[in-house]
Amino acid sequence: MKLISVLIAASAAFAAPAFANLDLAKKNACMACHGVDKKVVGPAYQDVAKKYAGQKDAAANLAKSIKAGGSGKWGPIPMPAQAALSDADANTLAAWILAGAK
Repeated sequence: MKLISVLIAASAAFAAPAFANLDLAKKNACMACHGVDKKVVGPAYQDVAKKYAGQKDAAANLAKSIKAGGSGKWGPIPMPAQAALSDADANTLAAWILAGAK
């Protein structure tokens, strides 16, 4: 019984950040332009994860792109800068996106 309780607690601990990161994306209006698995205005997060897969410093580069915005990486529509987003939140979102936004 104790083992089951530990396993349930551990799985909840690992699941919570994913929900928290989705909530963070929603709170910062990221989901207005991005879907997890479907393109909206900007690319789907799963497509972003595939593009950055295996790249050195992918998390840092994506966090920088989130904060600075950009254009030309995914088509003609620019991504506006998210300068008000804290570095910690940008890093959290980048890590979540690179993990497939799961």
